[in-house]
Amino acid sequence: MHMPTRTEPLRQQPTRIGFERLAGSLALLLCCAAAVDAKQDAADEHSAPIVIAHRGASGYLPEHTLPAAALAHGLGADYIEQDVVLSRDGAPVVLHDVTLETVTDVEATFSDRCRDDGRFYAVDFTLDELRTLHVHERTGGDGRAAFPHRFPAAGAQLRIATLEEHLALIRGLNTSTGRDVGVYVEIKRPAWHRHQGVDPSPVVLETLARHGYTQASDRAFVQCFDPAETRRLREQLDCQLQLVQLIGSVSERVAGDDSPTMCSAEGLATIAEFAEGIGPAMQLAYGPLDGSAPPAPTGLIAAAHAAGLVVHPYTFRADALPPAYANRGYGALVRDFAAAGIDGGFTDFVDATRSALHARPVAAPAAGASAVMP
Repeated sequence: MHMPTRTEPLRQQPTRIGFERLAGSLALLLCCAAAVDAKQDAADEHSAPIVIAHRGASGYLPEHTLPAAALAHGLGADYIEQDVVLSRDGAPVVLHDVTLETVTDVEATFSDRCRDDGRFYAVDFTLDELRTLHVHERTGGDGRAAFPHRFPAAGAQLRIATLEEHLALIRGLNTSTGRDVGVYVEIKRPAWHRHQGVDPSPVVLETLARHGYTQASDRAFVQCFDPAETRRLREQLDCQLQLVQLIGSVSERVAGDDSPTMCSAEGLATIAEFAEGIGPAMQLAYGPLDGSAPPAPTGLIAAAHAAGLVVHPYTFRADALPPAYANRGYGALVRDFAAAGIDGGFTDFVDATRSALHARPVAAPAAGASAVMP
């Protein structure tokens, strides 16, 4: 048998089966390290904003994959986010969009299954069909990577996972590491889903309940952009978990999301009738971030606190700094928001965010795309 010499490279082995296992093993090692690190931070972490892993460790691995969730746990996240849409057979799957082509190879696998608008919708596929797709780093409308310096699009064999699988993974990692990382679930476009003949909110709540998330004291938040749906969760579906009303910027608004009204004192008082917090776009809480003037609190954080609401802005990205922080760096961005009084924040980079909050050195961000997405 030929054996490679010390200088001869090993022949590359197929990655189809082993990549998720390898990524998961690495994440588990990091989880153990984070458990020790969390104890070291215990003295000051009680007053620090919570760190919410935005779509998992999406700065390092393709968003919403199980390895990304495991890595977020290992990097020390307090909560891990799961965006949820439904399949044709009613399974809650973890995807940011109701469409598939920007994060999967659906166009190559099911080329004839797009709608008249040219888009491929998750609700048009069964769970078994969705499981055949490969997940890759997010791309834009031109097919190019939204964040060019993140995980390469080719080479890994990552799959779409269900909400059930994400919850089971986090519960298992909590057991094996001794940590208590929470879940932060978003119900995506509920009114649109109902027009397709499926209703995501009851399905999400039933799935959370099976995993022990039923009370306000449980480590779970449920969020939505649609205020009518957030109210429905509390008043009609009797959700006792902590609810968060998402508030988008002008370019991100969805039906029912009237940001100026919701950000007013009257709007915040109305939100407080059915929710425990708000999740505003960053610039609504602190700005301007476009570099046109020195940023400062907008008044939203104080007004929300006066209404009894916590504030969890989105999204902190070390590789897509707002222009106002291009020279000051990611650590300054995080610390300024923390000083302004936020209660938590969504981030693609859990490790850099925790380092900034605890005044540790923060690595210089890679040069990447400047696009900002919720």
